[in-house]
Amino acid sequence: MSVSRSERRPRGELNRVLVIDDEADIRELIDLTLARMGLAAECAGSVAEAKALLAASSFQLCLTDMRLPDGEGLEIVRYIGEHHPSLPVAVITAWGSAENAVAALKAGAFDYLAKPVGLEQLRALVRSALRLPSESGQSDELRALTGDSPSMQQVREMIEKMARSQAPIYISGESGSGKELAARLIHARSARSSGPFVPVNCGAIPENLMESEFFGYRKGAFTGADGDRDGFFQAANGGTLFLDEVADLPLAMQVKLLRAIQEKRVRKVGNVTEEPVDLRIICATHRNLRECVDQGKFRQDLYYRLNVIELRMPPLRERMEDIAPLVDSILNKLCGAAHPRLSASAIKALQLYSFPGNVRELENILERATALCVGDEIGPEDLHLEPEEIGGGGGDGQGRGSESLDEYLNRLERHAILEALQQTEGNRTAAARLLGVTFRSLRYRLERLGIE
Repeated sequence: MSVSRSERRPRGELNRVLVIDDEADIRELIDLTLARMGLAAECAGSVAEAKALLAASSFQLCLTDMRLPDGEGLEIVRYIGEHHPSLPVAVITAWGSAENAVAALKAGAFDYLAKPVGLEQLRALVRSALRLPSESGQSDELRALTGDSPSMQQVREMIEKMARSQAPIYISGESGSGKELAARLIHARSARSSGPFVPVNCGAIPENLMESEFFGYRKGAFTGADGDRDGFFQAANGGTLFLDEVADLPLAMQVKLLRAIQEKRVRKVGNVTEEPVDLRIICATHRNLRECVDQGKFRQDLYYRLNVIELRMPPLRERMEDIAPLVDSILNKLCGAAHPRLSASAIKALQLYSFPGNVRELENILERATALCVGDEIGPEDLHLEPEEIGGGGGDGQGRGSESLDEYLNRLERHAILEALQQTEGNRTAAARLLGVTFRSLRYRLERLGIE
C-alpha cells in the first residue's frame, strides 16, 4: 500500500485528507500543499487501497483521480456516498474533460479540479470543503420556505443536500414561485455562506453591455470606461453567482459564460490576461430550458454544465394546503403580530384561485387587502380576485359579448399587463417576470397594445 510520509506526522486534532491518485508526483504535490495548510494526508494509488484506508481511518475530505489502475474515480465517489455520506469528495480530472467532471458532480462529488492541478484552486477547494455545515437538523433559514405540504418538505430536503455540494444548480419553476429565495437558502447553508451572494437578472442587461457587466473592464477599454471595474464574476468571488432568467442570454454570451464556468477564469474587457475566480453558479428561469435547447435558443453544452442538479419549485396551485400558513406568514411580515385575520370564506376563495403569479401574487393580494379592508377581518370581497379565474379559469369565454376573438383576447392581455405594472409600481422588468414573459416580449406587447 502506498502511504504518504504524512502518516508519520503527529496528527493531534488535524483534519485528515485522503488523496487517491496513481501518479506519485501528483500525490507528492498535493501532500506538500496540504501539509503547508496544517492538514494531514494519507495517499492511495488505487481503488482497493483507498477502500482499505476508508475502512481503517476517518477523514474529513477525499480527493480522487478519475482514472485509476483498478477502476474509476466515480466508483470511489459512489462508494463514499453509500458508506461515508458525511465525507465530502472531490475529483481530479484531465483538462478539458467536462463530461467526466459533470458525471462526478451528478454522482455526488463536492467539486472537481482539472489537471494540471492549480495550487490556489486546490487550497480554495480544501478551505471550502472543511467549512461544510453539518446535517444535524434544518436551520432557521429554511423556515422561510413556508408550508408543510409534501412538495415543500421535498424542496427543503433537496436544499440541505445541495448546500453540501459545489455542483452547479438549475432551479426551475414559474414566476413568483420562490426561485431566488431557494438560491439564497442554498447559499446560506453552504460552505460559501460567508462569501457574497450576487443575483443577476440576465433578461434586464442590454446585449451590448453583457460582457463588461459579467467580466468587468479595464480603464480605456471603450468610450466611457474611465476606470477599472469588476464584473459579476469578480463580485461573487468566494461566494455564489445567481443567474436569474438565464434562458434570456443571447447565444454569443452563452459561449463566453460556458468558457468562464469550465475554466474558472475570466478576462476583463480590454485586458490581455485572465484571472481566476472561485464561485458557485446557481441559475434559474421560468421557461423550460430543455425546450429552449431543442429550439436552438440555448446551447446544449451550457445546459448540461448548468443543469448538474435540478431543483423544481412547485407552483402554489399544487400546494393549496400551504395557503393558510403562507397567509399568516405574509400578514405577520406586512403588519406585525397584530395583523387582521382572514375569514374562512376568504381562505376558501384563495384556495380556489389559480394563482398564475404564485406566492408573489399572494403577497400582492394580501398587501392590497390590508390597505382596503375595514376592521380586523379580511373577507373575500377585500381580496379583489378576478371571478373568472377562481377555480382555475372555469369562466373561459364569459363576458365576451359582441367582441371578436382578437378584441376579447387583447382586452384580457391589456388587463393582465396593466395589473402587473400596477403591482410592480411600473417596473417593467419585474412585471415581465410576474407575467412569465421575457422583457423583450413585454415591450413588444406594450407597443402592440398602445400602452405607454
